[in-house]
Amino acid sequence: MASASAGSKRFREGFREAVPFAIAGGMLAVSFGVVAQQAGFSAGEAILMSLVVFAGSAQFTAVAILAAGGGAGAAISAATLMNSRFLAMGAALGPSLPGGPLKRAAQGQTVVDASWAMSARGDGTFDRWFLFGASAVQFATWQAGTVIGALSADVIGDPERLGLDALFPAFFLALLMAEARTSRARAVAALGGLIALTLVPITPAGVPVLVAGTAALVGLTPSARADAAKGPR
Repeated sequence: MASASAGSKRFREGFREAVPFAIAGGMLAVSFGVVAQQAGFSAGEAILMSLVVFAGSAQFTAVAILAAGGGAGAAISAATLMNSRFLAMGAALGPSLPGGPLKRAAQGQTVVDASWAMSARGDGTFDRWFLFGASAVQFATWQAGTVIGALSADVIGDPERLGLDALFPAFFLALLMAEARTSRARAVAALGGLIALTLVPITPAGVPVLVAGTAALVGLTPSARADAAKGPR
């Protein structure tokens, strides 16, 4: 009973602390709903995509490819590559989740960038209930934003006119700043950014993200683990 109460408390804390990211995500979702409509999606299709995929970078990438005349196969492949970062994130989270493989996989479906980063304790483990709460509020605002954008595309017009196009880079920059607490973390971030910038002009969408993720291998060194062990958040 005490464990359930503690889990409920951490869920609420995660929900509350993720509100700023949820607000930004909801505004970004408005932009997605508009862009999807302009790309030829119906309102229902845009809303369904957000419900099923719930991954902004993958959704924007897929819509952009389809709008440019690309096929569904190319859109799905690019979106999958964009989401490849969740492989490493899931592997890191897995040991902090109880149960067998299927139960852990089900719990892993709640992972999004902000909730994963916020739930990290700093010692290599994760607070799963905090993660669940942080993802719940972001899921709600992402769906609400998509509905608003998809149903009001004609009224909103060009999302860039409202500055919504700036939300994506600002969102991930905020996550990066929260995580780059040590010199090693900052070095890894810089290396990953350099890899991505180098590959963006010459590789398909998603590949820069996938390859840049290899910079995290620096975190496997003993000194990196010592940095992480200095104290949990």
